[in-house]
Amino acid sequence: MSKIAITSEGPGLDDLVDPRFGRAAGFVIVDLENMNTSYIDNGRSQALSQGAGIQAAQLVARAGVDCVLSGFVGPKAFQALSAVKIKVVQNLDPGMTVRQAVEKFKRGTVQFAEGPNRGPGR
Repeated sequence: MSKIAITSEGPGLDDLVDPRFGRAAGFVIVDLENMNTSYIDNGRSQALSQGAGIQAAQLVARAGVDCVLSGFVGPKAFQALSAVKIKVVQNLDPGMTVRQAVEKFKRGTVQFAEGPNRGPGR
């Protein structure tokens, strides 16, 4: 894997991980080969009454990521990510920074999810 997306409350590595996937403030995209980062604002998805997870999945898919790290991923978002072969890591610790999440991923101390961990409409 060379590129990952982390749900984030802000654009930098020292911002906190946003626990929500579909309604995350945005995504920090990290190129693991050189640690370059970019940021995708997810503000439009936050305003949607439905479909935020699918919209967010489309955003990260367009960024060319191989994996998403988050707290909670709903069933529709999980299905959308799986359909485009993006792996999911969820249940990140509350209060963790994006940098800490990246380091945890690089150490190999995360588990890839086999299904969503959030029910519909939550």
